[in-house]
Amino acid sequence: MEKRIVSGVTMSRDEARITLLGLSDRVDAPADVFTRLAEANVNVDMIVQSQSRTAGTVNLTFTTGRRDAVRAADIMKAAQAELPFEEIRVDEDVAKVSVIGVGMRSHAGVAQQMFRALADKGVKFQAISTSEIKISVLIDAAYAELAVRALHSAYELDAV
Repeated sequence: MEKRIVSGVTMSRDEARITLLGLSDRVDAPADVFTRLAEANVNVDMIVQSQSRTAGTVNLTFTTGRRDAVRAADIMKAAQAELPFEEIRVDEDVAKVSVIGVGMRSHAGVAQQMFRALADKGVKFQAISTSEIKISVLIDAAYAELAVRALHSAYELDAV
């Protein structure tokens, strides 16, 4: 029997996305952000940093459990003068969907297949995170079940 490249699909609705827009592009800014959250015992999962429109700043997005979202936002707001950043956005209406499989390390096209299956269903990504054995996407919570069904079909996990 041939081993499956992707062996499972998971979904988590207990997610919140927090974005710091216009965060100072200091070399230690991410360390400052995540130190403050760690000291408050706030777990962080997905992290994406991208360039912003304003020179000398970046946008930093991370996810945390929905139950920690307000506390994490309050911690960031309290530190705004020291960090500094222009604006904070919090979205608690997101879900994380992941495909998992040890075979992903040695096979090309796993991400393409995932992204195509979701695109064909009209599912937009808000963030992407990868590791050797997992690809996760942050999506609008309303599309979570559709995404899981589409990925089960794409990787033939729904076959007997």
